[in-house]
Amino acid sequence: MGNQASGDSNAVLLQVLAGISEMQKELGRLHMRMDTMEIQNERIARRSSFYGTTPPTSTSPLMARPTSFGRTESNRSLSPEKNHQNALAPHLVMAPPVMAQPAPFLTSEPKLGLWAVVPAGGAGTRLWPLSRESFPKFLLDLTGSGRTLLQSTWDRLLPLAGAKQLMIVTGQAHVNGVSDQLPELDASNLLAEPSPKESMAAIGLAAAVLLRRDPEAVLGSFAADHIISGREAFESAVTEAVAVARDGYLVTIGIAPSYPSTGFGYIKLGEKLGVNGAPNARRVTEFKEKPDARTASAYLSTGDYRWNGGMFVVQAKTLLSLLKQSLPELHDGLERIAAAWDTPDRAAVLADTWDGLPKIAIDHAVAEPAAKLGKVAVVPATFGWDDVGDFSSLADLIPAEKGEARVLGDNRLVVTESQAGGLIVPAAGRTIACLGVDDVVVVDTPDALLITTRARSQDVKKIVARCKKVYPQLC
Repeated sequence: MGNQASGDSNAVLLQVLAGISEMQKELGRLHMRMDTMEIQNERIARRSSFYGTTPPTSTSPLMARPTSFGRTESNRSLSPEKNHQNALAPHLVMAPPVMAQPAPFLTSEPKLGLWAVVPAGGAGTRLWPLSRESFPKFLLDLTGSGRTLLQSTWDRLLPLAGAKQLMIVTGQAHVNGVSDQLPELDASNLLAEPSPKESMAAIGLAAAVLLRRDPEAVLGSFAADHIISGREAFESAVTEAVAVARDGYLVTIGIAPSYPSTGFGYIKLGEKLGVNGAPNARRVTEFKEKPDARTASAYLSTGDYRWNGGMFVVQAKTLLSLLKQSLPELHDGLERIAAAWDTPDRAAVLADTWDGLPKIAIDHAVAEPAAKLGKVAVVPATFGWDDVGDFSSLADLIPAEKGEARVLGDNRLVVTESQAGGLIVPAAGRTIACLGVDDVVVVDTPDALLITTRARSQDVKKIVARCKKVYPQLC
């Protein structure tokens, strides 16, 4: 009788979960239809009146509603929406609340056994004045999806790792912002760096802490501010990478290049490894630094190269072993900190050790030396990827009607005539009019205005450096 009752209970539970899943799918379809209606209504309003329903004297929220993008996740929680006013961007007029869209809802815990580590840092210079040193781009919604880049990264990794095995490594100045945006994050999985030390210290610290909590931990490092499309392809690549990592490799995920970029490093593919569960995995022959245009074109013509997107999957013990071989000083410092991390001595050991740690990227610290020893593998991936490294790449993510500029925010505040291309961000809530300025970038915030071209987007950090000398409070 007991077994039958248990079986009946399980059947009922499965029916309830299936019902919830169907409700969520239907909600997603309703959201999409609502978005389409909003876009159609707004276009009608713009044709009949320049301001539509927004009076000239009112301010408009940055990306207040996803007029260009539909809601990217249909599997949303049915729990009530929380109000996190602390996480609003203080330098933008009425920026959207971080919980404009709630987090996804998992019906079962993942079984991959992955610890997802998310380094969340940045100087806020590439997308200035939209991003700032105190409010980097990962804390902003740059697609109009209702989720910031950090929250979208969480959503992407949740089905692979689960909330209990998601870890964020960020600067002390961003701890509150991260906590506000990710209320589901376990406090013990939020690691705060006293100062920036590049990716090796951040990922190495997470590995050293995890090794003490789980000696067989496999961790995957994924940046907080990248945009990825193609969920199934992403999850498949990560799953293969975990299988290869369990064989003792440091594994990177290679992005299929869509053009001969000079802004990314490249990975040269070697022979297939033949690892069970990872049919596409190959050995990494070498890492290549950012090439010139001719070299990048030559790379693409061979078909043997992938972009280095900075995603690594590895056992914690393997990573620390490789680090000990290449940079024993950094390894020993991180071990000292990790030994004290879950004790009352954490602050004292951090203060005594952190500042003396070498500042170096994981690529130079372990990936390149390990590749020469044949210990690095790559899983070639097919998903879409963008690091949103400048305003030009951001513009490519925003759809535009023929003959109209790309607008991030309330497009009723933007008037153009005889303009092709470009990006306009009316984040100050006032009207922007552009006449005959092709490929211009205009980013208007309440305290700073940037005007440049898409071609000079990579140089924004140069003007930020000059502004910092005169107006440090704006940077």
